[in-house]
Amino acid sequence: MTARPHALDLDALTAIDVHTHAEVSKDGHGALSPELFGASEHYFKAHGHRQPTIDEMAAHYRERRMAAVVFTVDAEHATGHPRISNEEIAESCAAHGDVLIPFASVDPHKGRAGVREARRLVTEYGVRGFKFHPSIQAFSPDDRLAYPLYEAIEELGVPALFHTGQTGIGAGVPGGGGIRLKYSNPMAVDDVAVHFPELRIVLAHPSFPWQDEALAVATHKPHVHIDLSGWSPKYFPPQLTRYANTLLQDKVLFGSDYPVITPDRWLADFAALDIKPEVRPKILKENAARLLGLSTD
Repeated sequence: MTARPHALDLDALTAIDVHTHAEVSKDGHGALSPELFGASEHYFKAHGHRQPTIDEMAAHYRERRMAAVVFTVDAEHATGHPRISNEEIAESCAAHGDVLIPFASVDPHKGRAGVREARRLVTEYGVRGFKFHPSIQAFSPDDRLAYPLYEAIEELGVPALFHTGQTGIGAGVPGGGGIRLKYSNPMAVDDVAVHFPELRIVLAHPSFPWQDEALAVATHKPHVHIDLSGWSPKYFPPQLTRYANTLLQDKVLFGSDYPVITPDRWLADFAALDIKPEVRPKILKENAARLLGLSTD
């Protein structure tokens, strides 16, 4: 594995973006099929956006003095589309250890082989968490098929990030490209938090149309967080902003959904959001640093 040339300097960072996507491998293989990529571009009005390499992502965030969590989605079982290698992502992020933090994605349908892979990725490749996208991976988070994988992730002491709510992937494609929105109701993750009480969980995105469910789970379960990726802050539901300012101020995280939403656009809109001055640094960096084990505060 490639060694880290520089360690991440938390004090030098202005923010930590906990939600960015590796969309293309070194050999040009896309994380999704062209049909699903096209649907996502149309949904986000990001027509013709470039799919940056991980090296380009590192340069983008280094220029802004930010760190970024990077992952793909392993949905081979449901889509038949080969994933980008978790090892490639981890090694590419390790080469930019001053700004990039690798997460992995393992399809829950892979059973015991997936559990072995998850353990190896953390212990041998330095992966710092795992991404699940239930709608694309075609499983409900509370399905017992995923429980051995959750058990391993809990034991490894790294977070599990779940896509929740609407997705632009498959939007407008006949039948939604076979992608079912019901799997991304955050209330299904409540069972996961019950059965794995030490597992640190992130509910990704404002969870339309289940925002109140996400807020309920995050306020009730001590290790459940919410990231704010995938939406411009000017469109946040008012109750999300209210909870971010109060009850969930220590559990809400900055995320962009780069490259379909850039950190520049997100942060410009966040600056206009009615967030208390003392809460802003928590959302932008401090909460993520604690969750990812970068800070003991």
